[in-house]
Amino acid sequence: MTETTATVHANGEPFVIAEGTPLDRFVESQGLLPAHVVVEHNGRALPRGAIGETVLKDGDRLEILRIVAGG
Repeated sequence: MTETTATVHANGEPFVIAEGTPLDRFVESQGLLPAHVVVEHNGRALPRGAIGETVLKDGDRLEILRIVAGG
């Protein structure tokens, strides 16, 4: 059985992934913790709980921002 791939763009860079990859796994593959990021998916800011429920499809566009505390 052949795995189907999809291309998504994250922060302007293309990534080839397995079609149907959950967004939280993609975030983790980038060395980030889903609890420590804010994600815009196809122009819409995702509520924090939606990161684990969102499945990526070919052509999706993401902006991933790491939350940093400080002062």
